[in-house]
Amino acid sequence: MMIQAQSITKTVTFDEFIAWYPENSVHKYELHNGVIIEMPLGTGDHSDVTGFITLKLGVEIDRRDLPYSIPGDCLLKPDLNESGYQPDVIVLDRTALLNEPRWSKESIITMGATIRLVVEVVSTNWRDDYFTKARDYEEMGIPEYWIVDYRGLGGRQFIGNPKQPTLSVCQLIDGEYQVKQFRGDDRVESLAFPDFKVTAEQIFQAGLDRV
Repeated sequence: MMIQAQSITKTVTFDEFIAWYPENSVHKYELHNGVIIEMPLGTGDHSDVTGFITLKLGVEIDRRDLPYSIPGDCLLKPDLNESGYQPDVIVLDRTALLNEPRWSKESIITMGATIRLVVEVVSTNWRDDYFTKARDYEEMGIPEYWIVDYRGLGGRQFIGNPKQPTLSVCQLIDGEYQVKQFRGDDRVESLAFPDFKVTAEQIFQAGLDRV
């Protein structure tokens, strides 16, 4: 999710961004090609979807006793530009964290091999999830990337016409993302979690149910 609110007018490097990042800040920030972006709190629906996915993936990790973790805070540094992203959900391989030079002190991930899965839940600025982050996550070598468009906000070239809620699973094959889409009662297929038994609609409804 991203709602643009430029905080600093001049461009900065990734390390300058880390040095600038306010300690104990109420808000989260990302760096997009050198521009610092404020990330306001998401809507309740967005938080419900994010929480539901985190819960279901956590259950799978525990059930299968996988060496994975879902950190509360994590910053990804793409290889080729001055950017830094905070995904809505990220699953890390704990055995690979030993090779991450900035993890223990800064919660920064620099290698795609450390990541089993990254999830972005789409908000109004959907272009970042479908264009920018898809490109950068692919270049990092992240093996699996979910774009959870539970409100059907993305461009028609991505989710069809008429628009409809869509979960796009991007899987890295020969260095490029191949995309498979899930809607309605489709069971979401994941390389990282092959026994995942949650449907697209169950995920979408997590952000739409009301008591």
